[in-house]
Amino acid sequence: MRNRFFARMSVPALVIAVVLPAVPANGQARTATAKPKTANSTKTWTPPHTPDGHPDLQGTWSYATMTPMERPRELAAKEYFTEKEAADYEKDLLSRNNRDRRDGGAGADLDRAYNDAWYDSGAHIVKTRRTSLVIDPPDGRIPALTPEAQKRETARAAERRKKGPQPADSWEDRSLSERCLTRGAPKLPSAYNNNVRIVQTPGFVAMYQEMIHEARVIPLDGRPHLEKNVRQWLGDSRGHWEGDTLVVDTTNYPDTTIYNASNCCMGSDANLHVIERFRRLDADTIDYQFTVDDPTAYMKPWTVSIPMSKSEDPLYEYACHEGNYGMTGLLSGARALEKAAAEAKK
Repeated sequence: MRNRFFARMSVPALVIAVVLPAVPANGQARTATAKPKTANSTKTWTPPHTPDGHPDLQGTWSYATMTPMERPRELAAKEYFTEKEAADYEKDLLSRNNRDRRDGGAGADLDRAYNDAWYDSGAHIVKTRRTSLVIDPPDGRIPALTPEAQKRETARAAERRKKGPQPADSWEDRSLSERCLTRGAPKLPSAYNNNVRIVQTPGFVAMYQEMIHEARVIPLDGRPHLEKNVRQWLGDSRGHWEGDTLVVDTTNYPDTTIYNASNCCMGSDANLHVIERFRRLDADTIDYQFTVDDPTAYMKPWTVSIPMSKSEDPLYEYACHEGNYGMTGLLSGARALEKAAAEAKK
């Protein structure tokens, strides 16, 4: 939910803060030596370093943005907005996505679910004014699925249709994210909880996600990946440094089921391979990119760029639907609909 709203309104009774240790200001002697480069300056910015000599990525970062994952079809070959186009796009999107609107009748109002205060998806597109988060291929679109993957997805869709438009025979019919278990990795910007806390030690980097409170602990000691038969929801990640860039190599994903329920890599399979790159650009920005390579799912690899912005907000527990009351209500509702349909046939 939109925890930034509650932090500003100081309503601790509604959400419970996760207590995390403060990130130490390591390597103070090696902090920034100059301001970021500007139009009137030729000086470069030097990132702070941890005691073991690597760039310091620690802190809380937000990847909230209004920039869509894929370039809208109507923008065709337009890779960047002009300044005015960006302002108009943001204004229009904020208006259309305003959940406090009351047009459309009761049904539309119900579909909007929460009030607008609960959302925290950002009020701007990325600073580069790109029209999509996908930067490769150049058309800003995720490549087509392979014929094999298309057949697999068609079969899955047919199986889902047998159970109706909203299958709910049991909790296993619902997505892992809806069951508050995982949204996979890497994460993409969503409606809320777009924050991650990064902590570094000489041998590991830990990334604590606000969304579903998942933690990735990534070793940096050169150990090999797990055996291929060991599959994990977040994959098996191994990190190393290439100059000032942290590179994270992730394999050993499960099959596509996880990612059809997630916000990344729709249609991927157990051959999914993701390379992430984190490079600090200035005091307030991390350049975050990841490349998806799954030759049995996509016709070619594709790359996403999501600038991460420094955040002074605390991280809160992502309680989801505590006690699984949401799932209980969903399944109970499905049984009620079935009962009503059966009685209507009498």
